[in-house]
Amino acid sequence: MARAPSRFDRKKPSFKQQPRVLVLCEDEKSSRIYLQDAANHFRAYAEVEICHCGKNDPKGIVQEAVKRQRNYDHVYCAIDRDNDPKFDAALEQAAAHANKVTVIASYPCYEYWLLLHYRKTRSSYVGAGKHSAGDLLVKDLCKESGMENYDKGATASLFEELLTKLPLARRRAAEVLVEANSDGGWNPSTRVHELIDLFEQLGKPQLIV
Repeated sequence: MARAPSRFDRKKPSFKQQPRVLVLCEDEKSSRIYLQDAANHFRAYAEVEICHCGKNDPKGIVQEAVKRQRNYDHVYCAIDRDNDPKFDAALEQAAAHANKVTVIASYPCYEYWLLLHYRKTRSSYVGAGKHSAGDLLVKDLCKESGMENYDKGATASLFEELLTKLPLARRRAAEVLVEANSDGGWNPSTRVHELIDLFEQLGKPQLIV
């Protein structure tokens, strides 16, 4: 005789298991804090580990991603182009592991993503004298209302402060990426919006059909 089902029998899961995702950042404070806050906002923190891996150059970040990819479903590397001489080598190494490693590149730096919350610009940033392209972009960012005192080392609550402008930034970043893909003008551009899209997706449980 077949056993009658018990109300204590384990039910099959209703939702798909979320992937384990690792996001590696170049800097310990600015972008890492912003991205962690973004993941928390979309309730994706349970599935996403965001950390600064102790290396502050694009190639070192990608090397760390390749080393740690076996422990995750996917690893994302948030890196800046700026004037790093090994940036192209980092892209090549990531491409060799494209099935599990994705580069989230910003040209010249992550602060372009922040600037897109205020305005869209396609004017290239080129280093001059002692100032890198990234330095000049940050200088432009500091001209925007509310960003006058922007400091890479003190950016707590920045995600929340810019939240109302997030839809604009996402739309502008996507537009710029399409244009950059078309004309090859990567400076300036960013893929940070793709991480925001990922966090939003991970924050929504997926039903098993």
